[in-house]
Formats: sequence, C-alpha cells, structure tokens
Amino acid sequence: MFEVILDSMRGDISTIRSMIRTNEELRKILFEQGSLDKQESEDCQKITSLKEIAPNKNDWLIYENCAVLTRLYAIYENFVENIVKEWIECLPQIFPNYSDLTEEIQGTHQRGVANLLLKLKNKNINSQFYKDIISSLFVCITGENPYELVADAFLLHEQNLRKEALEQLFSNAGISDAWNWIGKYINSKSTKKESESAQKESESAQKESESAQIKLKRLVDYRNEAAHRGFIDATLGLDILLELCDFVETLCQALAELVTYRVIEQKKSIGQVKEIGRVTRWFPNAQAARAKIQDANFSVGDSVFLVSETKGYCKLVKIEGIKITENNQDIQKKA
Repeated sequence: MFEVILDSMRGDISTIRSMIRTNEELRKILFEQGSLDKQESEDCQKITSLKEIAPNKNDWLIYENCAVLTRLYAIYENFVENIVKEWIECLPQIFPNYSDLTEEIQGTHQRGVANLLLKLKNKNINSQFYKDIISSLFVCITGENPYELVADAFLLHEQNLRKEALEQLFSNAGISDAWNWIGKYINSKSTKKESESAQKESESAQKESESAQIKLKRLVDYRNEAAHRGFIDATLGLDILLELCDFVETLCQALAELVTYRVIEQKKSIGQVKEIGRVTRWFPNAQAARAKIQDANFSVGDSVFLVSETKGYCKLVKIEGIKITENNQDIQKKA
C-alpha cells in the first residue's frame, strides 16, 4: 500500500545521498590532492581544468547544504501531503455515507473547502474547477452517494511541518497520535533485543520520539535558514547531511505504515479485513514468525499484513514458507 509514493520518496533521497558523496569525493580530488602535473596524463589535465573553474570550497559547501536541506524538506512535505491525500481518497470506500465520517473529519472538510474557495476566488482559475468543488460539497452535505472528499481541503497549513503541525494535520484528517506511532516505529527499528519489559519499551519509545522531534525541528530550522536568508552561517558535515537523509526516509516510512494501519483497522471494523492470528515470537535473523493462526486458509506465495500498534509497524509480507506444528511437533511443511 502506498508503494508508488514510497518508491518516489526513496528514489529522491537516494539521489541526494549520491550527490552528497559525489561532491565530497570531487572536493577531495580538487582541494586535497595538491598541484597536478599537467603533462602527467590527459585525465590530470582534465582535473586541473576542472579545478580552475571550480567554486571556492566553502562557497561550494554552502550551496550544497542549502540545496540538500531545501530539497529534503520539500521531499518530506510533499510525501506528507500525498499520504494524507491517499488516506482521504480511501475514506469513501470505508465509509459509504458522508454522515458516517467522524465529526472532526466532516468539520475539517467543510472548513477546508470554505477556505479553499476563498483562496481560489482571488486567483485567475478555471471557473469549472471552482464549481466542481462546490458541487462535491453539496453532494456530501445532502447525503447523496457516491460522494468524494476534496483532499486539498485537508492540506491547508501555514506552518512548517514540525511535530505539532504534523500531528495537527493528521489529526484533522482523522488520524490521531501520529507522533506516538513515529516514536514506537523508530524505537522498533533501533532496538536489537528480541524482548524487553513493557516499561523499558515505553521509556525507549519516548526517548526516540523526543530525539525524532529534535531532528525534525533541526531540519526545518536549517531549511528555513537556507531558503529565507539565502545563506547559512556554518555548513553541516557529510555525516550530518546523510543522517538527515536517513531520518527523513525513516519518518516517511513510519507515516506510511501508520496510515496503512489505520486503513486496515477501519476496514476490519466493517468486515472488509479480518484478523487471522497472533504472532507469538519473531525471529529477526531468519525473518520468520511463530504464530497462532485461526480460521484462515492461505498458501506459500500469499501476502499478509504484519501489524503491531504497540511497536508501531504495519508491513505487507509475502509468505515464503509454512511449518505447521501441533503439540510442538511438526506435522506439515511447505517451502
């Protein structure tokens, strides 16, 4: 679920990582290797020529930092808006009637449409688009079916997407406790032990949540300094830039799994999805699970969702092998 926007996000961040590393290696060649003998080889002549037109090393670092930070934030913000849009587009499939939506979602939708119409009215826009928005709202409030929600109505935010603004954006769309999920997700990624006490897990998740909040604030602050001031006072090192890339990718993945989880839970409540069992132990090295399965018929090659709200993950996995046991004895194996 949401693989298209996830793949796009990962591809964009991979490109940023490649550019950061490439620039770093180029600077080493141009500024740390010393003078080159022009007669030594044709390649050395090309490097010497490149050195003559290369920018000042510090200026190069500043421009690179500004580009990376503004691009990283844009990737993050664009992903958030796209994942919220995907969620909003799923809602009419889960709630056949507009009146079935929570009051919070209806209220956000109606206020958002009103604000959107005010903004559009002041611009030179296609009048049919303006009418379509009004028409879609009319269908919603009169109870006609099928209905469509105006996704852009949920994306009107004026603040940068720090923790509080991010939580509010998701809450307005009917997804509460987004940051709590993020803390659990990051904690589950960083925890290597197979089992911990509930108290230790809770404390660790809280620390990860606070750490993620600090990292997100830094990204936003760095980006604002780069975008609005046009320069930055001090450049960030290679490791910090790459760490920010990893953080944004992890944050986006956490949000995608959160929305996937909420979609599954809503579909389960109306009978479109069912729970088939409980994982009793996870073996990370083998990427295998021991589970108690009930009322389910599936085979090797099928896909299921592994879900844990307490640990903050929701992943679609493919079944590569099945071993059925009874009283601790293997009675059937399927590879």
